Amino acid sequence: MPRTILIFFQEASGEVPFLEWFDGLDAKAQDKCRVRMERLAELGHELRRPEADLLRDGIHELRVGLRGINYRMLYFFHGRDLVVVSHGLVKEREVPTKEIDLASRRKAAFMINPNKHTYQENQAP
Repeated sequence: MPRTILIFFQEASGEVPFLEWFDGLDAKAQDKCRVRMERLAELGHELRRPEADLLRDGIHELRVGLRGINYRMLYFFHGRDLVVVSHGLVKEREVPTKEIDLASRRKAAFMINPNKHTYQENQAP
């Protein structure tokens, strides 16, 4: 059983940015991203470079490289045992400031109302 519970951020509109991004990836990239998320669930705060890194303001990145493409999944912690995946992106040199800012806004919204911003797979529309 993982020590960390991994969930996905959900917008007030019901959109789940990470899943929308993830669904657009090819199967090999999805597999590598899935493995990295499993490692995050296993290790939580203990996961370090080269698999994960702190960007700023409590926003972290999961790092996946495949065929010269750098996939990043931005996330934050809520307490010790919950990690919230904000969204994913493909980066060139560094994660753009606007992407970190977006994850920070999502973190703030989540802190105000975790239930509203937690994706649950089997929820009614």
